[in-house]
Amino acid sequence: MAGEQKAKAKTEQAKGKAKETVGRAVGNERLTAEGRAQQSKGDARQAKEKTKDVFKH
Repeated sequence: MAGEQKAKAKTEQAKGKAKETVGRAVGNERLTAEGRAQQSKGDARQAKEKTKDVFKH
């Protein structure tokens, strides 16, 4: 399950980066902000999983 959560974190980060890039390209600030927020969510999920790994071992 931990691997699944790590994959979700990476996916979230990638989607966020894509949204941010598209938002910048078309000049859409809302889309850019959504992309940054989605990346942050992915970063937080990844940090949580890393913390869980530290305490497992």
